[in-house]
This record gives sequence, C-alpha cells and structure tokens, in this order.
Amino acid sequence: MQPARTSDPRRRLGARGERLAREHLQRAGYVLLECNVRSRRGEIDIVALGHGALVFCEVKTRLAGGRSGPAGPLEAIGQAKQRRLRVLAREWLSNRPDARPDADVLRFDAIGVTLDASGKLSSLEHLEAAF
Repeated sequence: MQPARTSDPRRRLGARGERLAREHLQRAGYVLLECNVRSRRGEIDIVALGHGALVFCEVKTRLAGGRSGPAGPLEAIGQAKQRRLRVLAREWLSNRPDARPDADVLRFDAIGVTLDASGKLSSLEHLEAAF
C-alpha cells in the first residue's frame, strides 16, 4: 500500500499525509480495503471498513503556515471533489459487488492532516460523514 516515491514535493507531502491517515484509521479500528484506487475519473485515497460502515475517505494535507489555497486541509474538499468521489465510489462498488460484508452504511469521510515545517504531524482531523 505504499505510494510510489517521487521527487515532487507536493506528492511527497500528500503521500505523507495519506500514510498518517491510514495509520490513524487502523488505530481507530478500521480495516483498510484499498488505498490510492485510480481510474480514469480520478482517485479514491482510502477505502476502509469499520464501525458498521464502508468508508470512502478523502485525505488532504497542508503545511502549517502555508500561504496558498484554503486555510485548512478540509476546506480544500469542495463540491466538485465531493461529486467526483461519489462517482468513483459508485464505480468501485460496481466493480466489487461483494465488497460490503459487514457494512450497514456507506459513508464519505474526510481527513485533514497538517504538518509543521519539519514534516512532523501538527494536527489530524477525521470528519466522519463529511459529505
């Protein structure tokens, strides 16, 4: 489940945030089903099962004190991204008809990760049923 190594600082930042989000979900009792699921329409960061829900999770990572984009990572998940994730989830489910073994609920979560200038975790916010 490790993302490919890259020299692009934005991709490295995103990969670090996704790793921290995966670790958080596992500590919280979720089972990771797939990560970085790509299709021609986009990517699902994390698909997990836990607490009676099949969860499609969007992860956004920001550096503390960064000056570009929205103030916090969760504000960066706009309407277009939410619509795209719903389409990707529908596609994922249609390709895996047996993927809901213990899930009573289908849920879209968001995890916002903020790192300090040295790359250490400053904050992680997990918003269940974000959209």
